[in-house]
Formats: sequence, C-alpha cells, structure tokens
Amino acid sequence: MAVVGEKNVLYRREDLVAYECDGFTLCRGEARAVVFPANTEEVAAVVRLLNRENIPFIARGAGTGLSGGATPLGGEVIVSLVKMKKLLQVDFENRIAVVQPGYVNLKLTQSIAGEGYYYAPDPSSQSACTIGGNVAENAGGAHCLKYGVTTNHILGAEVVLPDGKVIRLGEDGIPDLPGYDLLGLLTGSEGTLGIITEITVRILKTPEAKQTILAYFDDVEEGSQAVSDIISAGIVPAALEMMDQTAIEAVESANFPVGHPLDVQALLLIEVDGIAAEVREQAKEIVEVCRRRNVREVKVARDEKEAAAWWANRKTGFGAMGAISPDYLVQDGVIPRSTLPEVLKKIREISQDTGLRIANIFHAGDGNLHPLILFDERKPGEKERALEAGSRCLKVCADVGGSITGEHGVGIEKKEEMRFIFTDEEIEAQLRIRDVFNSKNLLNPDKLFPKPGRCAEVKKEIKERKLAEV
Repeated sequence: MAVVGEKNVLYRREDLVAYECDGFTLCRGEARAVVFPANTEEVAAVVRLLNRENIPFIARGAGTGLSGGATPLGGEVIVSLVKMKKLLQVDFENRIAVVQPGYVNLKLTQSIAGEGYYYAPDPSSQSACTIGGNVAENAGGAHCLKYGVTTNHILGAEVVLPDGKVIRLGEDGIPDLPGYDLLGLLTGSEGTLGIITEITVRILKTPEAKQTILAYFDDVEEGSQAVSDIISAGIVPAALEMMDQTAIEAVESANFPVGHPLDVQALLLIEVDGIAAEVREQAKEIVEVCRRRNVREVKVARDEKEAAAWWANRKTGFGAMGAISPDYLVQDGVIPRSTLPEVLKKIREISQDTGLRIANIFHAGDGNLHPLILFDERKPGEKERALEAGSRCLKVCADVGGSITGEHGVGIEKKEEMRFIFTDEEIEAQLRIRDVFNSKNLLNPDKLFPKPGRCAEVKKEIKERKLAEV
C-alpha cells in the first residue's frame, strides 16, 4: 500500500472474486491481493517488494484471455495494468505509436483513423482486449492472414523484469537491431518473462479500397477447398473466415443477425484490400473460384454498411454461443490449409463420440481453427467430456503437422497438450530460458509448461548426483 496507496489495493474476499479467472472460466483460483500501479516506476517498486518477500505475482490486463493465463492458482498477487491506458505518442511520419499496456486494441485504430491510419492486429475481442495482453499472447485476428500477428507489429517495449529491474527492448521503433531478438522472445511468452509497461507498435496506412465477399456452401468440403483455391490463385486476402452450420445458427440467434440461411453447411467471409483496380479484379476472381466449387450463393457487399454488418456478425461468434448453449469451451488449434477437410471431418467424429455439439468458426486462410465445444456444466460429466473433446481436437491438429494454439496461448488450459508437439528435452530447454529471466519462478508460476516428464526428472537427478560427487 505504501507504493500505490490504499485505494489502489484490493484484498477483501468480496473484491477478489472478480479476479478468480480470465475468459477460461473452467478453472478458478483466489488471488492474495490485486494492486493497480499507474506507471512503470510503481510497477517496478511493487515487483521489487514481491520479489524480496518471495510472493508470486501475475500481470493482468482486461482479463479477456481464453487459456487461463491470468488465473491465480495459489495466492498470487495480481498486478493489474488497467490504469496504464494512455496513448503516449503517435509518429505518422515514421508510422509508429507508443501505448501503455492497458490501452484497448480498437481504441488505437479509432484514435488514428482520422489521419488515414490503423493498427492491423484485430482479435475478435478487440473492443475490450488490451495491447499489453495481445503482446503477452501474441494475439492474431481476422486480418493476420495478410498482415501477420502481433509480433509482426511490435517494434519496442519497456519491461519490468521479475526482480524489478527495468529494461528497454528496441530503439526508437527501429526493427531488427543486432543481437538476440529479445523482443520476439518476450512476445507470446504469456507473462512469464517480464511485465510490459510501454509498447511501441507499427501503424499502417489505411488501404485505398477494400471489398468483402460472402459465400454460402452446401458442403463443408467444397467450402474448405475454395479456401485453398483462393490462395492457390495467388490471392492473399486481408481476411478469410469460415463458419459452419452450428456457428451460423448461433450468430443468427444472437445480437447481430444478417439473414444467413440456417440450412447451409458453411460460409466464407472474405475481405480483399489494396489499390482499387486490383481489389475489384481480386473480388471477381474470388467469386469465380467459389462458383467452381459449387457455391450456393456468392455476393459482394453493396457498400461499407453491409460489409460492416457481416463483420459485426462474425466478430460476435464466440459470445453468440450463449444463444444456443449454456456453456462452451473454445479451442485454438492450427493446421496446414490443405488438411482442413480432413480435420473438420475428424472434429465431427469427436462430436459424435462425445455426444457434444461442436461449432467451428475460424481463420480459415491461415488454418487457425476455433472448435467451440457446447455443453451444460449443470449436467454431470459434461464439463469433463468437453475438456476431453477439446484435447482430442488439439491432438488432431498436432497429428497433421499443426500446433495446439495460434493466438489464445497455452496458459493453464493446454499445459499438458504441449507434449503433443514438444519432447521433454525441448520443454526443458524452454524452461531454462524462462529461468534466465524468472529464476525464482515468481512471475506467473505454473503456466505454459507441463510438469517435467519422468525421463526429464531422471536426467535431472543424475545430473545433480554427478555434481554432488564432484
């Protein structure tokens, strides 16, 4: 309290309930306290105190994370960054902006749109999620197919290390400085290496033109093949999204219906942008590709208002599941585009095996799947079946050469699934990197990595024995 003042510390049970979990609600814990620093100096002072007293702690942004990365597991102090929400600098000449970690993603684009600029990473939660949290998870979004995920737009950061020291990574927005890419290492480290207190990001010039295309398919495989055909034609859309029938049912039952037919098996929502003449030609070619794949209907948005309605409908996809199911679990696997029909078929089989509906709504262009497993936690065993189904979906992704996460992170949800893609030796190497920064494992402990496998434990025991003999 001496650092941030009594009014900026929560410690009563009734105040801590709101911090039991993030967007992954199937696991909850109790924080020891929540503190609200206002600047880098206060964050550093809080961290030095916690480090000295050997008290574990977690950085938290808006709490929109979907893997339990901000969930306390054992009495950690939560360092909330929501008061650090300023846009510190905009440099249009060099196309950079500097923000504090609590600055909301969408606000950046809204703040600079009048000058003809925008910030490209756009998670579906962009109206609520913060850029600091985006960096921690290396968040993506609908437009990452063409423009890349968060790491492609981060040029610098001010970071408080777990012992309270403050460092700066990057210099005046200059990318690719000599030496190790510590900024790249920090991005996506899920809050286990340091607490980001200032971020320099790349901003882009708003494209001259864009068009949005909507295509309905009576066969999921035909829609999946259309995705590959569009990329094979040499077109890289700004966004290429897909929803299956269950997902369409949900979004049409929620707040932003647009009249999608409920009997189609899949839809594609595609956006192309760039020079006006090129955009018109690409939109025509995409329409032709879809027609060759037996599309039921394909249309180009009449104007920006119609395109915005289609996108608002898509962006509510996750939340819309509440209109058709009491509970849902969202997964976040990545696959090669060519395996999309095969993987979607296997996900349907998992749905049949477990007796749970699974909706699919995802970034089809870059193979980032989001199976949404629908269940009712009030019914005995359904929560456990949902977790099993989620793990099986990730195993399918790993087996076809993909990954267990594209943008939501590992957190606590997918720790054990890390073994689907990494050996014990590879996990141990990553833990050694973490120990360089976070040697006492006080910062966001027990996240991201599974417990060491028995073979790793045996190797550690042998090594310790040899050192003792020396």
